[in-house]
Amino acid sequence: MSNISNKLQQHNQLPDSLFIRSCSDQNNSVLPGIRCSPPLALAPMVGLSHSALRILILEIGGVGLFFSEMLSVARLPIENEIVSPLLCRTPAETPFFYQIFTGPDQDIVPAVERLHLLNAQGIDLNLGCPAPVLRKQGAGSFMPSEGVQKTVAALRAATHLPISAKIRLGRELNEDKLISFCKMLVDEGIDLLTVHGRLQGEKFCRRARWDWIGKVKSAVHIPVIANGGIFSVDDARKCLEQSGADGLMLGRGAVCKPWLFADIAKSLYKYNVSTKIQVKDVYFRFTELLQERFLPERRLGRLKQFTHYYAGNFTFGHHLAAKVQNSKTLKEAVEAAADFFVSSPYH
Repeated sequence: MSNISNKLQQHNQLPDSLFIRSCSDQNNSVLPGIRCSPPLALAPMVGLSHSALRILILEIGGVGLFFSEMLSVARLPIENEIVSPLLCRTPAETPFFYQIFTGPDQDIVPAVERLHLLNAQGIDLNLGCPAPVLRKQGAGSFMPSEGVQKTVAALRAATHLPISAKIRLGRELNEDKLISFCKMLVDEGIDLLTVHGRLQGEKFCRRARWDWIGKVKSAVHIPVIANGGIFSVDDARKCLEQSGADGLMLGRGAVCKPWLFADIAKSLYKYNVSTKIQVKDVYFRFTELLQERFLPERRLGRLKQFTHYYAGNFTFGHHLAAKVQNSKTLKEAVEAAADFFVSSPYH
């Protein structure tokens, strides 16, 4: 039985925070690290991990660390943080890591300098995304190992901030290659490692291999966050037991149920947060936040993406998803949702 399993059985409680160290700045002054309380992070998800969702989850409670959507190092220096849905952020959304993706030969320094100006608490390097759009650039999971090593070294030299990396298990199940890769990342200066428990080409329907995340955790001395397949408190408990991870990253499960952070924080980490919510109220609060945080042309598309996942909470949720998907304006979508909640047995 793993140490984490023993702790769960004997104390029914886990360490309530995760500490990420910081290195020295240019003046050799040791900077304070970051404490994430509870050790639960919102995953970087394209079109989903934006300010409206982050604030929604923050209001419900239970989240300890935020990541941005993935940002191109080529475009980042010229993005307008006032209007860009990728950079739009409030001071409450903290601690906050900006996730970047880059090809092995791109200059990351201008992007890093921009993140310093944006008051980043950390920088996350995307090394796990298998999206075809990244293939041409040799970015994400397509970056060769030598390119990864060069990029991490350049990133470490360019910033005093904590650096994290998000990876998958590799192209095939090979423990030696996986451990060697992770140790290289640590040697080059990575301070936090998030491991998605699937191979590069595997779809989300494939069960995440939480035990393989445990192989990484046992091999490195930095904090490891487990990601993949967490949709309930029971999933979270099993993931921690099998992986021994220092924390959890929630992705699609947190979009389906924005209160999942609070449920896990209360059940596993003993945080005093309320888990009483009304699913209808959460949905309409999200629509309000979209209007508060984004320009009109940025709102409807994000509501449609959110609704695709959130509709899974309801017996006839496909009716809600279809009505919102077919809406031409945000006002029409909100009215369609209101009609659904009145006429359908959504509980």
